[in-house]
Amino acid sequence: MVEQNNNLDSVFHALADPTRREIVRLIASQERTVSELAAPFDMSLAAISKHIKVLERAGILDRSVKGRTHTCRLNAESLSSATDWLRFYEHFWNRQFDALERELSNAKKEELQ
Repeated sequence: MVEQNNNLDSVFHALADPTRREIVRLIASQERTVSELAAPFDMSLAAISKHIKVLERAGILDRSVKGRTHTCRLNAESLSSATDWLRFYEHFWNRQFDALERELSNAKKEELQ
């Protein structure tokens, strides 16, 4: 359980930054080199590399090296702990909103009587 929580913490930490979320979005559609990932951002290649390392440590992306070319690909499995955690709270909030809807509906019926 502790290992799962550490992974969850790492995933949410990595996704907390908008630049890293955009990198994840970019690699979700296809593998990209570090240079391709850096192109849309107004920051140095070294800064993008730091973001990539955070995503790599969280297990969100895998990097392969062929010569001088570093290619990044999404490791969607690593996001499963975050998905499971969010799904639990989605069910919780859906139940809460359903109960609120029932209460509001009952109040409206009583108001009309």
